[in-house]
Amino acid sequence: MTKFSKAFWVANSVELLERLAYYAVFIVLTIYLSNVWGFSDVESGLISGTFSALLYLLPTFVGAYADKIGFRTSIIIAFALLTIGYFGLGIFPTMFENAGLVSYGAGTGEGMFSSFFQERGLVTFGHDTEFTGLLDSSQRWSIVPILLLIVIGGAFIKSVISGTVARETTESTRARGFAIFYMMVNIGAFTGKTVVDPLRKSLGDLGLVYLNYFSASMTLLALVAVYFFYQSSNVSGQGKTFSDIFKALVKVCKNGRLIALILIVSGFWMVQQQMYATMPKYVIRLVGQEASPGWIANVNPLVVFLLVNLVTTVMQKRSALASMTVGMFIIPISACIMAGGSLMGNDLLFGTIHPVTFMMIVGIAFQALAECFISPRFLEYFSLQAPKGEEGLYLGFSHLHSFVSSLLAFGISGFLLQKYCPDPKGFSTPEAYAAATENAHYIWVFFFGIGLVSAIALVIYGKITRKMDAKKAEIA
Repeated sequence: MTKFSKAFWVANSVELLERLAYYAVFIVLTIYLSNVWGFSDVESGLISGTFSALLYLLPTFVGAYADKIGFRTSIIIAFALLTIGYFGLGIFPTMFENAGLVSYGAGTGEGMFSSFFQERGLVTFGHDTEFTGLLDSSQRWSIVPILLLIVIGGAFIKSVISGTVARETTESTRARGFAIFYMMVNIGAFTGKTVVDPLRKSLGDLGLVYLNYFSASMTLLALVAVYFFYQSSNVSGQGKTFSDIFKALVKVCKNGRLIALILIVSGFWMVQQQMYATMPKYVIRLVGQEASPGWIANVNPLVVFLLVNLVTTVMQKRSALASMTVGMFIIPISACIMAGGSLMGNDLLFGTIHPVTFMMIVGIAFQALAECFISPRFLEYFSLQAPKGEEGLYLGFSHLHSFVSSLLAFGISGFLLQKYCPDPKGFSTPEAYAAATENAHYIWVFFFGIGLVSAIALVIYGKITRKMDAKKAEIA
């Protein structure tokens, strides 16, 4: 039986807690920003996109500092920042409410909320009160430094936990060690999303506030566990300087072939990230408060868990680019399926499920299937595009596609939601709201276009790179 060190098990356990805390907040972050802090769809999209993008860009830089100060110190700093950050997301709205900047009112409030929307659950009430949010207060921008604490803490975690798994395993136990690590990640992600819906349904927007206390308690528990139980053989090291890493980033950006690949694959992730950017608001606004975006999002990790090994086995004799191309053509199909939900009316399917919910579940299942074809093979193909001997340096920036796609996906989502599926709080009659959301499916048509263009671009990319490689072979 494979034995791992105490540090290995502590690191994996706190990774589960961190993922649980993160996904509980992230799946409803755009809703929280709009309903509680008063940001528009566009503003909440831009803030969420920047938050996500930085979480993919910073770990490489933060990892260099972690190498210098040691993993234990780094993890303690990380969970301290995360705990303060999540707690801040919960306490600040309450502080502003006590200061009179926001209010809990029992009435409909300036005619914005009609009884129609209350009955359908399209506006959020908790305990017969309405949480009006920060609305137009300039104080709402105080959330930015709070989110930055979470970003920096998360960047430490991304770089240090995986590094701990690598350092606390041997060549013979490494595969098993990372399998356990990814299992913990998925368990945390799945569990975190399941916490959201009960809180939101029982407490309304106040549930979105209290959710942050839940995440803060998870990261505080992780902090205590690290402080008392984590001892790593890695105390400190030389690491790389920020200057070294920045030079490496510049070098990667000068590689036109890699940048083209990153931009093309970003198209896939732009559609994939609508599971967080668009889906939560979309289903709640069209279905009502009984919608469960947390559970809908969990379709993705479930399908990946069930199918990724099968897909990898089926495609193992095909090239990495061939496998990725299949996935790229599946992703626009998923967007088409999602578009169909709002065109099917409001009659429940099978007597229990709203058409929007059903088609969203099917669409996300197709997204997960596409991910099975792309994700396992992307790093393989990416590494092959790096110059010989510099694979490690280049792989450090292999997630630049997530940085690019986060900025674009969330920003575009905000504009599309505001135009085609706006917040029902701004309408006083069902007829006005029905007219405003008549073309809600256009959102998914737009992302269908992005997915299709990206898929075609990858086919063209493959043909061009093969010709380039053939010419190099002839010259050699």
